[in-house]
Amino acid sequence: MKYSTIFKDCLNCDNEDQVFDFLINNLKPSSKLWSYFVDWNKVNKNVRKVEVSLNTLNYLIGKKNFDDEFRYLIKSNPRLIPVLPLLVVSRDHSFNILVDYQDRILRYENYDFTIQNPTDEDIERLLFFTEKSGLKKLLKSSKIKSLVDYMFGVEAGLDSNGRKNRVGKTMESIIEVFIKHLCNEKGYDYLTQANATKIKENFGIDVPVDKSSRKYDFVVKTNTNLTIFEVNFYGGGGSKLKSTAGEYRNLYDILNGQFPFIWITDGIGWEKTQLPLRESFDHNEFILSLAMLERGILEKLV
Repeated sequence: MKYSTIFKDCLNCDNEDQVFDFLINNLKPSSKLWSYFVDWNKVNKNVRKVEVSLNTLNYLIGKKNFDDEFRYLIKSNPRLIPVLPLLVVSRDHSFNILVDYQDRILRYENYDFTIQNPTDEDIERLLFFTEKSGLKKLLKSSKIKSLVDYMFGVEAGLDSNGRKNRVGKTMESIIEVFIKHLCNEKGYDYLTQANATKIKENFGIDVPVDKSSRKYDFVVKTNTNLTIFEVNFYGGGGSKLKSTAGEYRNLYDILNGQFPFIWITDGIGWEKTQLPLRESFDHNEFILSLAMLERGILEKLV
């Protein structure tokens, strides 16, 4: 960490140890917004796409002679086939199922839900899929009254898988407020999710990267240089925090002082993973937190 009187002015810290203590003692408990829970616009949009097919499949609910009715319905309405995996909470259009391994030989069967002109054999395989996946039992039982309503629940569940990504996006949105204010105040320009090509095209500057897929969360073009930012938030612990700390130590070395690099991180996950964070804190030039940004340190450093 490169100690500066800026930390004294903004944080009332006299040395690097006090700066690190400030970071740890002021970690934020959460970055969740109301949008963290369910993206209802996305859920409504996804259900709308298949609503007609779902209403058609409602025909199967409670049918005692399910097999015959399923064969009839799919044969006359092949467009229903792509909806079947959605009913068992899968967006895959085709996949392999491990059907046997008891004799120490793994045997798979492939299911393709993109077929448009199913043969009788295809329909039998789809019927077998509904049975083994439990979908047939669910529909015959009449425990659900509408597949449209059921799909709202499925989509809400699938959308919950995106929460981890939303936490990351929320952190980026929070940081962008600070960076946008900085740039408006000082007349700087900035880019988000910028790879080396995008930076070259916009600012005419070549920047090194540690991997071809690297997109810097933010880059700010000041009057004299280009400042690079990476941001993240960890509400819980785990090995990811240690690997991230190592990744940003390596990235700092690759930039080799040619471009200022600021890592902004937060979240109570760091409380139990302080050692790798401290190692990066001692190695890198600047590691900041949300509490530091609230104290106006960004305007002083950049």
